[in-house]
Amino acid sequence: MIETKVKYETLKPMVRAKICGITRLEDALLAEQLGAWALGFILAPGTPRYLEPAQIRPISRALGPFIVRVGVFVDTPPEEVLEQMETAQLQVAQLHGHEPPEWAEHIRQFYPVIKAFKLKGPAQPDWLSYPADALMVDGARPGSGQGYPLDWIAPLQQHPRLIIAGGLTPENLPAALELAPYAVDVSSGVEAAPRLKDPHKLRAFLAQVAAVNGTNRNQYT
Repeated sequence: MIETKVKYETLKPMVRAKICGITRLEDALLAEQLGAWALGFILAPGTPRYLEPAQIRPISRALGPFIVRVGVFVDTPPEEVLEQMETAQLQVAQLHGHEPPEWAEHIRQFYPVIKAFKLKGPAQPDWLSYPADALMVDGARPGSGQGYPLDWIAPLQQHPRLIIAGGLTPENLPAALELAPYAVDVSSGVEAAPRLKDPHKLRAFLAQVAAVNGTNRNQYT
């Protein structure tokens, strides 16, 4: 009997990509086609990319089964989050305000939760204890394209599901990818104008994520 030795390479962490601020069906379908892992829909009234749950529902229903639909909320009470998630047919709740931990705990009984923290200085280590399925770091003014020094993230880098957002563009994305986060998140950095995604920027952004994963498409390993 011949003994065969199999050498396993150290697995490289997969970096995922979320395209946020989706407002149009054509942008959602293009992002899916180009390999996005998740799409974000803004459910915070008064913000530039806001959609009502009923407007999101047909977009969500048009997408394939292997792309995650994320609802982004700002200080919305848990029962309203659950109601809007169901109406819009979303799968993950992203909390982007000052939500107390007990709100996240309640929502997590029904949906996975991403908790976003706005960086006005270095991240706070106690954020690691927030009850969420993933943590996100964002700029001080989410959706504005405003970034921050990446070394501010250091206190949270031990988190296994850390998402980097805030000021990312196809041009500065490589520096974020070097940190091997769980995911990167972009909105204004791939827009031609507020609410309108730019196909060329989308393609350039998602191609870099795919390349760092060693694939032609973000979702295929």
